[in-house]
Amino acid sequence: MARTIFIAGGSGFIGSHLLEALKGGPAGIRCLARNGARADRFRENGFDIAFGDLLHRDSLKGCLDGVDLVIDLVGIVQEKSEFTFERVHVEGTKNLVDEAARAGVRHLFYQSSLGASKESSSQFLRTKAEAEEIVRRSGIPCTIFRPSVIVGEKDAFTEKLKAVIRLGPVVPVPGDGNARFQPMDVHDWVKCFLIALEDGRAAGKTFEFGGPEHLTYNEIVIQLMDAMEIRKRIVHLPMSFARAGVPFVGLAKGLARFLGRKIPPVTGEQLTLLGIDNICDPDSVEKTFGFKPITYREALRKFIRP
Repeated sequence: MARTIFIAGGSGFIGSHLLEALKGGPAGIRCLARNGARADRFRENGFDIAFGDLLHRDSLKGCLDGVDLVIDLVGIVQEKSEFTFERVHVEGTKNLVDEAARAGVRHLFYQSSLGASKESSSQFLRTKAEAEEIVRRSGIPCTIFRPSVIVGEKDAFTEKLKAVIRLGPVVPVPGDGNARFQPMDVHDWVKCFLIALEDGRAAGKTFEFGGPEHLTYNEIVIQLMDAMEIRKRIVHLPMSFARAGVPFVGLAKGLARFLGRKIPPVTGEQLTLLGIDNICDPDSVEKTFGFKPITYREALRKFIRP
């Protein structure tokens, strides 16, 4: 176990679960915070704070002094203002890696994504692959995780899907809904991380893994509806219509306004990801980390309330 751990992305969905697991442990934890509100939450849990922003290189100076392990969990699935895939995944990672090299950090951990490739049709997956390359070229021993979809309390994927399910009399699904995913409970992801952290052989390795099932998007929607105790018909919409905003985005927003509800925005990038298989060996966790992860249905039971 590293003596001092630095976490970028600790306020996010996965980061908050990882910090909960590390709280009270033998390692010192230092969290990157962009503002006072986030810093206060970290302090309440007994963590040290380093103020900085991955998008601004100079703000990171000194943040990693005395750090053994850097954990980079920062990632976006939707661009907004200055937070583009290129800036967050590529430039942000480079700024952090450069500071890690200057500070003499001994180990880098990078959270990528299953399917990361510079040849991908997804900009999210292309920039994740570019970030991986930056981490590998740093000269610092590194470990890269490429998980499939991670689910748990308030994860963005499930929250958006819940909003779509609740919106109207039917559930719109872009395309045929047959792209396959491998959803994994966030607590199982944390188990994998802690095992990798303790394993000296993890340095220099890239791990691809996911839950124990290959589920189509249609099956994911059905299982989530079951957990929510909602019965609605799925309506498949041509992907070309969805991309043009008709009727998936346009009508959904109009219906949401009429019903007085909010629906999270759906971007072209998210539609691209919904049409790409995101799977690997269903036994990947058991073979690599030595335990069997729970199924998607079991994971939903832990955090979905009808």
